[in-house]
Amino acid sequence: MSTEKAAKITRALLDELFGKDTHDVGVRLWDGTYWPDDTPRKATLLLKHPGALRAMFLPANEVAAGEAYLYDDIDVEGDIEAIYGVAEGLLKILPDWTTRLHLALQLLRLPGNTYEHKGRGPAELAGKRHSIKRDRKAVTYHYDVSNDFYSLWLDSRMVYSSAYFLSPDEDLDTAQARKLDYICRKLRLKPGQRLLDLGCGWGGLVIHAARHYGVDATGITLSQPQTDLANARIAAAGLADRCRVQVRDYREIDEPGAYDALASVGMFEHVGEALLPEYFARARQLLRPGGVFLNHGIAKRATDPLPRGRTFSNTYVFPDGELVPINMTLHAAEKAGLEVRDVESLREHYALTLRHWVRRLEAHHDEALRLIDEPTYRVWRLFMSGSAHGFTRGRLNVYQTLLVKPDADGRSDLPLGRIDWYAGAKDAESLWAIKGDQ
Repeated sequence: MSTEKAAKITRALLDELFGKDTHDVGVRLWDGTYWPDDTPRKATLLLKHPGALRAMFLPANEVAAGEAYLYDDIDVEGDIEAIYGVAEGLLKILPDWTTRLHLALQLLRLPGNTYEHKGRGPAELAGKRHSIKRDRKAVTYHYDVSNDFYSLWLDSRMVYSSAYFLSPDEDLDTAQARKLDYICRKLRLKPGQRLLDLGCGWGGLVIHAARHYGVDATGITLSQPQTDLANARIAAAGLADRCRVQVRDYREIDEPGAYDALASVGMFEHVGEALLPEYFARARQLLRPGGVFLNHGIAKRATDPLPRGRTFSNTYVFPDGELVPINMTLHAAEKAGLEVRDVESLREHYALTLRHWVRRLEAHHDEALRLIDEPTYRVWRLFMSGSAHGFTRGRLNVYQTLLVKPDADGRSDLPLGRIDWYAGAKDAESLWAIKGDQ
């Protein structure tokens, strides 16, 4: 097929798929021409060869579309998040099977690919879903990419969860420091207490809590590289006598009543719906009477259906990851004997955090390629920008849930109010005064 004929078919398909004006996104074909015109837009979708649309939409699922980007059938210049608004428009027409059949027949007229995909491949896990062994492999697939890669675009503490912003233009390091301090205030940590951080990442929270609140802090993760770097940072901070990170699964901790406080920040998505009873029962067992547990996790909307088949996230990002609605989380926590004391949504904060991460990742593209391959870079660029869109539109949310284990008489020993969380502030700036790490 001539490139001129392929271009004609491609333009006709673009008209049918997107209409005459996509507003925020334009398209540049492999021959340098534009669709619908060359007006500057937020983003430009680059079709790298005559079969690019076929690679993107056959089969018609998000994994195929994602792989077309990963393996350079297509690329995106500009604000990659803008393409998700266009994708939502596609979802309105694709459920019609006659439309899908017609489009498929047109796509099949375009040339197919003849080369192999190279670079990061899909996750391949074996064994019982959410067993300790399989969970370790799932975590390794995501987190053991390279500590140096993550350090390119995370904040200086390498906190891999939603920050807490005072304003949209605030810098990431300040907002992440505020989030760590906010968690410590919610847990009402005191010197001499014992804190366990489930899924501690590179140790940002345990270091902050040990340094500024005088607690004995233990973090656990399933990633050896995370553990190594976290303990090196702990040693450099002079905190090794009261702070440490270990490679352990939460189901391997058997210390009934040993902890005053638990935190789980960004790990909850790996637990799985079937294991929620065990997860919260283990947390209750580890807490002393009156102990508190802050669970910080992403949630899906209760009104959204479960995805059918493979998703891009489960295939290339978080294998075996599961999002559950907040009502399901609260139900499981209460059934395990924990009392719900506070629930706070950080949805807009996570959208802001993800945009910081995407911008920082893009700014370090060349450095990243010295550590990882191009498809791996594109996995993170794609999923983080898509997640930012999901949080902005409300399909995704993230909640901090504060739970307590009452004593045998029902006492929680918690204050009647929560003014202590806000340091008795008179204005927003002093309300969120942050303990520095210097």
